[in-house]
Amino acid sequence: HIVTVMTEHRAVLDPCHYLEKLGFEVTILPVGADGLIDLELLEKSLRPDTILLSIMAANNEIGVIQPLGAIGAICRQYQVLFHTDAAQAIGKIPLDVEEMNIDLMSLTAHKVHGPKGIGALYVRRRNPRVRLAAQIQGGGQEKGLRSGTLFTPQIVGFAKAVELGIKAIEEDTSHLNQLKARLWEIISQLDRIYLNGHPSQRLAGNLNISIEGVDGAALLLGLQPIVALSSGSACSSSHTAPSHVLTALGRPESLAYASLRFGLSRFNTLEEIELVGEQVVLTVNSLRKAKNF
Repeated sequence: HIVTVMTEHRAVLDPCHYLEKLGFEVTILPVGADGLIDLELLEKSLRPDTILLSIMAANNEIGVIQPLGAIGAICRQYQVLFHTDAAQAIGKIPLDVEEMNIDLMSLTAHKVHGPKGIGALYVRRRNPRVRLAAQIQGGGQEKGLRSGTLFTPQIVGFAKAVELGIKAIEEDTSHLNQLKARLWEIISQLDRIYLNGHPSQRLAGNLNISIEGVDGAALLLGLQPIVALSSGSACSSSHTAPSHVLTALGRPESLAYASLRFGLSRFNTLEEIELVGEQVVLTVNSLRKAKNF
């Protein structure tokens, strides 16, 4: 038995669906309207045969940060292995595998300004020792877990990016919160606009909004000459279905389609935020006017 959450990345949900075909049972928990998991419901979902709980540290679309410490404590109490997808969280929020009782943690470099194409999996060695099946056969590298010649420049780049990111967490968080607050201040001048996800328990660099009366694709096209952004998960931008994350929050399809995700970084400036905010307001008003909304 495996437990996960409706708002997980497809990198977790799709393998869970695959495992169901092999005979595993999977419980997919809902989230609240703010994107946070209900800890009481989570605890009730655990069974004597539950082997794994997988919950992402910070959501890739709405930036909501789950209470990893509380989740890890529950898992340790029931002797269930705790995996977290921390791809969005590494270098942006403090992570401590001991304090949070994390047994497995997935990481990637390109979300913390490192090179694309390199990731890492933390595997707990003791208390408890986690034993995994080999992911790739044929050479014995990584202590038999994943064969293949290692790409040293990417590994070094990954490590350096994480080092720099961790050193700058406080400075980056302060800077990004200022930028995000200003962007929201400008955009929220529009009426019928909604913030997706918890207002404060979220990544400093994430702002996900839904705008009533506009089509997300048309809005993206109108903004593309000015800014690079996404209407959902960049990994599934070619999918025509509405975001499974936003529908899990209870957003109707019309608002899920009319969503924008702004991902801010340490390299963004206040001048860029002012420009983007003004362009969003102008484009939304133009689209609404064309539809007589």
